[in-house]
Amino acid sequence: MAAAPIVVEEVTKLYTMGDVEVRALRGVSVTIEQGSFTAIMGASGSGKSTLMNILGCLDRPTSGRYWLDGRDVSRLSANELAEVRNEALGFVFQNFSLLSRTSALENVELPLVYAGASSRVRRRAAQAALERVGLGDRGDHKPNQLSGGQQQRVAIARALVNNPRILLADEPTGALDSRTSIEIMALIQELGRSNITVALVTHEPDIAMYASRLIVVKDGQILSDIRQEPKQAIVPPAAPT
Repeated sequence: MAAAPIVVEEVTKLYTMGDVEVRALRGVSVTIEQGSFTAIMGASGSGKSTLMNILGCLDRPTSGRYWLDGRDVSRLSANELAEVRNEALGFVFQNFSLLSRTSALENVELPLVYAGASSRVRRRAAQAALERVGLGDRGDHKPNQLSGGQQQRVAIARALVNNPRILLADEPTGALDSRTSIEIMALIQELGRSNITVALVTHEPDIAMYASRLIVVKDGQILSDIRQEPKQAIVPPAAPT
């Protein structure tokens, strides 16, 4: 078996709000294998978003260790964490986070702009990423010219343009209707089959069913961690107009 890209060991996260200390994570340990698709579920305030922030190197644990691709990233500086994010991670969010006045192609190029790639390299890679998500012919469209599902596909293309080893998705179907949600889950399952490691945060049990592993978080701890036969995302035919 390939080495696990994500290893979390006894991680805690404490926040101080005035005189109150909030324990968002309480000694969480988890290993996520290469090429797996893991769903992380929990109610609001359960700690699932805090865990995702730590996995995404957007925050550091108060104590414990986080090993990413064999490197202890739990004590890196903010600049070092930014480098790790740009090299190894892709992010997808509920609200798409696209620049409204910028074309789909230019939105997808953004991570490569930050990486200092040439315009020629950026354009070629962004076009390939859009084709990978089925939007190769929509590169000149702005977000307001695209459906919600198409906007999320652009966001996924942007997450993939740096060829990340790990894709982190935070409620990626939260703003989508049921049919479009299935389309996005079909795409994410396809990415998993290409050996990208996927971790997805959701509060929807029907979305979590598409993952091969389900971790439930409650009160800052892992309540359950089960392997499951994933439901295959099959997009139903469009209703006749």
